[in-house]
Parts: sequence; C-alpha cells; structure tokens
Amino acid sequence: MKKPYGIMPPIATPFINDEIAYDKLAVNLSKWNKTGLSGYVVMGSNGESAFLTRDEKLKLVEAVKKNTPAEKLLIAGTGSDSIKETIALTNESAERGTDYALILTPSFYKSEMKPAAYIKYFYAVADKTKISIIIYNVPKFTGVDIEAETVAKLSMHPNIVGIKNSAENLRQTAELVSMCGKDFSVIAGTASVLYASLCVGSAGGILALANIAPNECVKIQNLVEEGKHEEALKLQQRLLPVNKAITAKYGVAGLKAALDMLGYFGGEPRSPLFILQDEDKIKLRQILEQAELL
Repeated sequence: MKKPYGIMPPIATPFINDEIAYDKLAVNLSKWNKTGLSGYVVMGSNGESAFLTRDEKLKLVEAVKKNTPAEKLLIAGTGSDSIKETIALTNESAERGTDYALILTPSFYKSEMKPAAYIKYFYAVADKTKISIIIYNVPKFTGVDIEAETVAKLSMHPNIVGIKNSAENLRQTAELVSMCGKDFSVIAGTASVLYASLCVGSAGGILALANIAPNECVKIQNLVEEGKHEEALKLQQRLLPVNKAITAKYGVAGLKAALDMLGYFGGEPRSPLFILQDEDKIKLRQILEQAELL
C-alpha cells in the first residue's frame, strides 16, 4: 500500500429527503475520477459524518468503493471517543475496501486529553485495526490540539502512518514533518495553508476545497513539486476567498451550494444544518466567479 499522498477531498454526502442519494454520489464521483485527485475521504467533517448512522456509514463506504478506480485511495473517517467502536467501525470499513482510516482525536473529556491519553488511545486502536490509521487533528471542532511531540511518538507505531492537520499552524506542520520522518505523511487539512504546508514538506492535502476545485488544488501541489513557486502562490491566493467561503463563512451549506453551482450535486445539508440563503448564494456565486471557477 502506497503511503497517503496527494490531494483528496473529504467528499460531501448528498441527501434527498433526508436519505443518502447514492445515484447522485455516483455522478459526483464519476466527475472527480476524471481529475488528478489521489483519492477520497468519506465520513469526514464535510461529509456530515456526525449526522450519519453506523449503517449509513458502512453503506457509504461500499458505494464510494464501488465507484472509485483501483488507483485512487479510499480513506474513511471511523474515529470516535470509544476505542472499541473505533476499532470495530475501522475493521468493518476495511472489509468493504477502505485503504486507510482517519481517526479523530478523542475530545469529550478535554481536560484529560494529555499526551499520555492520546498515546494510550491511538496505540490501542492501531494495535487492532486491519488497516493503517491517519490521525485527524481538527481543533476547530474538537477543542483539543495534539502536540507535535506526541505525534512523533505515535509515528513510531508501524500502523500509524500519517496525520491530517487541520490547524492553521504552519510552525506545528513544520515540526510534524521534521519530527516524524519521511515515511510518515503529514497532510494539510485546509486549503488556506496548502501552499505553505507543501513548502515545509507536507505530502498533500485533504481539503474541502478539492470538492469544487479539484484540478486547481492538484495543480498547486504539482507546481510546488516542479519548483514553480510564484505560479503556485498566485493560484493559492486566487482560491483563498473560495476556501474561506465554504469553510469558515458558510460551512457545509456553502460547500453544497457551490457544488450545485459547479455542476455537481450538493443538495441540502442534513438537519439541524440549514440550506444557504438566497442572498448568500448570490455572494457565493460572485466569489466563485472572481476565482475563475465559474
């Protein structure tokens, strides 16, 4: 199994009448398959994983695997605060064709989430999963931030192969790259720092923006690897307002609205999230036009 590398979107989960629209999902994947994306992440934050039942998650893995070419990776977000449930869901996802598991840092008992607790948790999971795991650090949602020194210790486990770092902290990313070794994949978790993360040694990005601008995100990485930094930075700057709109400003509703505008199927977020209001759709369309995506 090749190490996690390249640009991958945490794909949006399409719903119609509050049920997963597998036919729409297949159409989206057929379009993404024609791009240079390295693979897909299901059950990520932008896939509304928190609103999916366990049965839906497993069916979603099956559906995405069925529509994913063999050369593209499939990563599933299978983490929860429960070690037993994380292991069980990871292994059931592995049986359905998942290549790697993206494991969220436990966070409910925030005051107890010290380095020793993370090491105990991730070692316990990694010891019993059939596929290798990628740590998912996303302080925006969890309220906890795993330290680079702790990740370096975790990287010594043969079944822990990377981290998706969604903290917009370039110093932390650089430390992760230098402390964890060349066989450990440090992956940018937001397109706002994609260029900078690649410059300090990241292996790629798991990016909400890659749902709607896959070719552009892939191009940034290609340009950096070719040493064309001025061109890469220019493209990064052009996409920044779009990334801000579909993450910080409008969230999942904005991402889904943007998908609709760009010829994919976005549809409605699952309750209790709301659809994007018409006045915000107008603003979002203008942002997409200014970024030359529309």
